[in-house]
Amino acid sequence: MNLSYWEIKTWLNNIDYTIVGSGIVGLSCAVQLKKRFPKSKILILEKGILPQGASTKNAGFACFGSLSEIIDDLKHHSEDEVLKLVEKRINGLKLLRQTLGDKAIGYQELGGYELFLNTDENLFQQCLNEQNKINQLLKPIFKDDVFSTKENIFKFKNVKPKYSFNKFEGQIDTGKMMSALLDRAQSLDIKILNNFLVEGFSNDINSVKIKTKHFEFSTSKLLIATNGFASKLINENVKPARAQVLITKPIKNLNIKGTFHLDKGYYYFRNIDNRILFGGGRNLDFKSEETAEFGETKLIQNKLEELLKNTILPNTNFEIDYRWSGIMGVGQQKNTIVKQLGSNVYCGVRLGGMGVAIGSLIGKELAELIE
Repeated sequence: MNLSYWEIKTWLNNIDYTIVGSGIVGLSCAVQLKKRFPKSKILILEKGILPQGASTKNAGFACFGSLSEIIDDLKHHSEDEVLKLVEKRINGLKLLRQTLGDKAIGYQELGGYELFLNTDENLFQQCLNEQNKINQLLKPIFKDDVFSTKENIFKFKNVKPKYSFNKFEGQIDTGKMMSALLDRAQSLDIKILNNFLVEGFSNDINSVKIKTKHFEFSTSKLLIATNGFASKLINENVKPARAQVLITKPIKNLNIKGTFHLDKGYYYFRNIDNRILFGGGRNLDFKSEETAEFGETKLIQNKLEELLKNTILPNTNFEIDYRWSGIMGVGQQKNTIVKQLGSNVYCGVRLGGMGVAIGSLIGKELAELIE
């Protein structure tokens, strides 16, 4: 592609910071950089028509971990590490809400519930037995008990008669959040080019040369915020993980309100616009879902529909309206990778399925790597 003088001068000349990825991390990073360096020229490159990956495709859970997830984390991390993970998620949500405002992101604190299938007797008993221990562990952060038990008020079927309840958990409208974040970036004169796939980059002494599908150009600093797609550009311990989702058509007199976790968090659902949004099932076929390709599979979609029919919406007629998938970035550890990779190149990736909670904070940490 031959670019005009005007295109080069306006969009691709004297760029201080180029960010790859216009999701939560990339946009948050750009906003933070603009605060620190108001006169800087910032460009964001996005391979999709809309932010692609998980930022516009997630379930909109403003959560920091269910009871069973935190118990499981303690098997692989120290208490101090788990506390830091939870604290980072809380601080990230706080930053998101402060940056955009609760109204702009559709934030509601309706509480979070963890359900236990009748076949999950051992997990259910373990959570009951360790609830007080986890509450004591988290008390320095929340100054109150986080988890309690509630009766099956929503009349779900084939589950234990009690839920684990978390009064601090909330939900957001993902579309509103990303629209507000895009508006904030553009109001700061941050340039965003969509449908631009970065194919590679190389370091010069004082700059980075970026190769895209359409052309090459140079930037003073390169910041990579592509999370699940990071392995295509950098050699770090992060791999893609696809999450499949569906949503029903509006259901009359729907009384289910809140965010819900099932089967150690591998399934999750919530209310939105009188619909049920339901996702998960990656544990049915980890290998196949370790992919950066979007798409849905019959195995997982059929399981989601089965659980909707037999557990979540028994005796309720429903129709599926939309199906989609998002790509997360995960690894052996749950801590994020925010680091300088080399001369003038940085990354903020591996959000571990907690992008809504920590995306804003990781974007801020990425921006703060720049001296």
